Amino acid sequence: MGIFDQKPLNPSNLNRTISKYPALFGIPFILIMVAASYGLTPLAQTRYDMHDQKVKQVSKEQELRLDKDRKKFDIREEYFKLSAAADEEWEPKRIPRPKGVPEWGVPPTEPERFPDQTPSKRDGTS
Repeated sequence: MGIFDQKPLNPSNLNRTISKYPALFGIPFILIMVAASYGLTPLAQTRYDMHDQKVKQVSKEQELRLDKDRKKFDIREEYFKLSAAADEEWEPKRIPRPKGVPEWGVPPTEPERFPDQTPSKRDGTS
C-alpha cells in the first residue's frame, strides 16, 4: 500500500467533476486573470499620468526666468574647461627610491658594501 492513495475514500461531487473536466476550473481562472489585467489598465494609466503632470508642471514665471538666464552651449568651450581642470588637479610627486638604486634605474654593478665591512672580511680572506 502506498503512502497516499490515488483516489480519496469519499470523493465529493466537485472533486469528481474537476477530475473529469479540468477545463471547468482552468478556463474561468484564466479568464478572470485576463479580465482583471484589462480592468486595472486604466488605474495604472491614471497613476502614470498623474506622475507626468507633477514632473512637467512649470509656472510661467519659472519658464521666463529659465529662458532669460540661459547661456549658449558650446562643446569646444566645455572640452577646454574639462581639460584645464584635469591639468590643474594633477601634481607630480617623487617616489623615494630604495637604497643602492641610482636615479635613472640602472642596477648597481657591484653589491652594496656596508661601512663596517671591508673587502677582506667579506671574502673570507685576511
